[in-house]
Amino acid sequence: MALVDDQRLVRSGFSMLINSQPDLQVVVEAGNGIEAIQALNATVADVVLMDVRMPGMDGIEATARLLEQAAAAPAGSRRADIKIVVLTTFDLDEYALAAIHAGASGFLLKDAPPEELLNAIRTVHRGDAVVAPSTTRRLLDHVAPLLRTQGPEQARHSAAVERLTARERQVFELIAQGQSNPEIASGLFLSEATVKTHVGHILAKLNARDRVQIVVIAYETGVVTPGA
Repeated sequence: MALVDDQRLVRSGFSMLINSQPDLQVVVEAGNGIEAIQALNATVADVVLMDVRMPGMDGIEATARLLEQAAAAPAGSRRADIKIVVLTTFDLDEYALAAIHAGASGFLLKDAPPEELLNAIRTVHRGDAVVAPSTTRRLLDHVAPLLRTQGPEQARHSAAVERLTARERQVFELIAQGQSNPEIASGLFLSEATVKTHVGHILAKLNARDRVQIVVIAYETGVVTPGA
């Protein structure tokens, strides 16, 4: 994974924690968005931990550019599947909202406990995992009124939701509630393979990168309301 933060001490602390895990390894470190893009053009990382406020190029612009590059990469390649977790605070609604629209797959508070950080990295890396660490859900609740603001994107998302089949709509609503594939399969008396197929169709119809983006669309279109 990659660490992007302008504070060397913060990067060092995160790096030591992540590298202490048998299944995780930091392969890239960068001090701002420009360095991150350059480094990630040379080295592939599955997950990026991205600070928001940095000199030169901030984390929002870097997230957007990295995901634009990912969209242009060959389907199924590691570069196409890159996920970004944004480091944020609740007093910066405009940054959180911008990160959501840029395509971030998760959010962490900078002072999150170590186990929450590690869980968030693993959660984002697993496409079929439960959709959000607690920070992401609380943050989405926090900015929900801003997400509901009418605009062209929300109109497109509403139209896409309307195109879901009845079964896909059921699965969509359960994903939006934070259920995992096994939980959805059990509740709907389906096989996990069938649920995965439905999830794939939903992602395609909504043009969503991952399950967090599905949940964002659920907030935008009113399928999920704050505190639900």
